[in-house]
Amino acid sequence: MVTFKHSGNFNNTKRFFRRASEARFLQDLDKYGQMGVDALAAATPIESGKTASSWYYEIVRSGSSFSIHWGNSHVNDGVNIAVIIQYGHGTGTGGYVEGRDYINPAIQPIFDEIAEKLWREVSTL
Repeated sequence: MVTFKHSGNFNNTKRFFRRASEARFLQDLDKYGQMGVDALAAATPIESGKTASSWYYEIVRSGSSFSIHWGNSHVNDGVNIAVIIQYGHGTGTGGYVEGRDYINPAIQPIFDEIAEKLWREVSTL
């Protein structure tokens, strides 16, 4: 007769696998974050090039979830220039400059690719 006795738990093993899977996932998020920056920079209307070159991303962890936040750091007189290009703005002389929807078409293919990759991973389980 063979008897096995066990004491303790598998917390260290679980932690190891969770961190290993997060590292791979974070690499994917980095890849998609940079793809988004590249797409947004390419789609940004260029006058001086400052707005196009000011896109960035950050990966934000909240509890057990992760998200990619894209932003643009080009600010003039307290106004984010990427936002007023997107949505439009009033002028100092009473006129209005209509917005150009360049952000959504640029970033949508990135969202689609992320969703497709996640679907492939989930459907192969």
